[in-house]
Amino acid sequence: MPLPRLIPCLDVAGGRVVKGVRFEALRDVGDPIELGAAYSAAGADELVFLDIKATLDARSTLLALVSGVAERVAIPFTVGGGVRSAADGYALLRAGADRVSVNSAALERPGLIGELASQLGSQAVVVAIDATRGRVRARAGTAPTRRDAVAWAREAEARGAGEILLTSIDADGTRDGYDIDLTRAVADAVSIPVIASGGAGTARHVADVLDVAQAALLASIVHENPGRLTSLRAELRQIGVPLRDAA
Repeated sequence: MPLPRLIPCLDVAGGRVVKGVRFEALRDVGDPIELGAAYSAAGADELVFLDIKATLDARSTLLALVSGVAERVAIPFTVGGGVRSAADGYALLRAGADRVSVNSAALERPGLIGELASQLGSQAVVVAIDATRGRVRARAGTAPTRRDAVAWAREAEARGAGEILLTSIDADGTRDGYDIDLTRAVADAVSIPVIASGGAGTARHVADVLDVAQAALLASIVHENPGRLTSLRAELRQIGVPLRDAA
């Protein structure tokens, strides 16, 4: 079985990494290129870059910025935000991404998942799900939908997704722990890997979610001190979480 993964997340708006609580009150926490390089050097297993304003601004992802991050990291790199077609996905791969993440556009047109999977390969397609109280929200959490998170995850897998990135809006930025119940429900419903996002505040929180998910997304817990990733890995090993040796 693959070892659990620790994945820092760069939520990018206006060319800067931002972080808030429950998707609100966003604050600037750094430069995406410098933070990406720091996480790569500190032993992150992967990196996620989400252009959180692309859909709201009706534009494509900032390709030049993606390329800048890709040049500085030596780990798998997933990019999302503004992906509306297979052509958008190809553009991100050419810019240096290893995988593309799709969210709102797939909710509006679920067939997009299959198009991306058939042209890029399922291994390169991540479906991001933002949920509150088990219900999916679109457009950076601003728009409710009628979709149930578990049912949507199943459909995403059936349509060709290779991975699910599940964010609990209720837990996001709180540092009070991941939404274990939601994560477990989604992970039990699919056979593809689930990346859990939202709520990491301590090593214990990360260890708990890695009991039910294959990877843990990290943001607030590391952004103010990227070196925290190194000590976090050590704490997790002490708890008994098996991790790969950092490069």
